[in-house]
Amino acid sequence: MHEQGPDSPQFLCLRCRCRGGGTGGAARWPQADRHGWTAYSYAENGQPVCYVAAAPAKSDGKYTKRGDVFMLITHRPSQKSLDVVSFVAGYPFKPESQAELTVGKDKFMLFVKEERAWAPDDKADSTIVRGTSSRGTATVDHFSLKGFARAYDAINKACKVKR
Repeated sequence: MHEQGPDSPQFLCLRCRCRGGGTGGAARWPQADRHGWTAYSYAENGQPVCYVAAAPAKSDGKYTKRGDVFMLITHRPSQKSLDVVSFVAGYPFKPESQAELTVGKDKFMLFVKEERAWAPDDKADSTIVRGTSSRGTATVDHFSLKGFARAYDAINKACKVKR
């Protein structure tokens, strides 16, 4: 079992990447950082991109080495792309596999490419993600939704998404 939280080196690493590295200078709203979910915004080709991100509250799996793990929900209003759920696994997924996202009793299959997984539509939210690495290691990541609503409201406001 591997525990990560908003003060973990992995989460802080995401914050550093979001503030620079070609993102156009992502802005972080400290007031939206609640219980692990943080809201971010930056300009991409002059258009706003807003997202919330969190590291898992708990990770299970028999892995010896794993990179950063995050769940993200992204808005790109200029592309009419809202509520895109994605997952950074911290390892390359097994080729031609899928990741499974579980919310309560509902399950959604995510398509995968390299270290990322995406929901095929905007009907999925997040709590548990199961995946298999390219080495065959099964992993389970648990995400708390506590604090998600406040961070989500912040990106809706920043990207002027009406709900």
